[in-house]
Amino acid sequence: MSRIIAIANQKGGVGKTTTAINLSACLAEAGKHVLVLDMDPQGNTTSGLGVDKDAPGGTLYDVLIGERELADVIVKEALPGLDLAPSNVDLSGAEIELIGIEMKEFLLKRQVDRLRDNYDFVIIDCPPSLSVLTINSMTTADAVLVPIQCEYYALEGLSQLIHTVQLVRKRLNPRLEIDGVVFTMFDARTNLSMQVVENVKNNLNARVYRTIIPRNVRLAEAPSHGLPIHLYDPRSTGAEAYRALAAEMIGRKEKSR
Repeated sequence: MSRIIAIANQKGGVGKTTTAINLSACLAEAGKHVLVLDMDPQGNTTSGLGVDKDAPGGTLYDVLIGERELADVIVKEALPGLDLAPSNVDLSGAEIELIGIEMKEFLLKRQVDRLRDNYDFVIIDCPPSLSVLTINSMTTADAVLVPIQCEYYALEGLSQLIHTVQLVRKRLNPRLEIDGVVFTMFDARTNLSMQVVENVKNNLNARVYRTIIPRNVRLAEAPSHGLPIHLYDPRSTGAEAYRALAAEMIGRKEKSR
């Protein structure tokens, strides 16, 4: 049985897309069959996995407006063991085009449900906003993974995200849960990073992943080369951290069976 994880935080710059790219790539490296859905119109997960955002073949925009099936737009083996449903700026127009469409919150779910049994994990990169695209992602998902940057305003907006998850669970997707929080951009040299971790642990009623993603120059460089960190610099601290996060997620899934 596959597990569908939506990676969401409406606050930008928290490492959401970096986590989507590298977590999914490390899950595939660990032998899991992974589907990545790039639901962010910026398309950074698409380009970060080495796929041309504007290549012919269709994107999730075409799927949501009903012009293509999800199976038709998937890029097979973008990396070994990893398939990708790409995105580009066209997706931003879906918000307007879906006005008045009945059951528009379930458009993605209907498509993913047909394919989910082909995969061990489906990872959805949500846009940095609480939009119809994010709602579609949460309606499709089993759980939400929340990246939090280790900075002063870490908790800003988090209560709103949790409220949204609760509303989606109540009205659209009763199985949705918060998978947990993962800390990103951690700098062990600063007291602030330590304080943020402790503050979130004390104030957030959600599971926190043991793995903490460090602030790492190689992580920032990798997307410009269209490579996940485990291929760009396999021995970097960033690569080791995302491998550990993938292992922790696999362990959680196997325990829940």
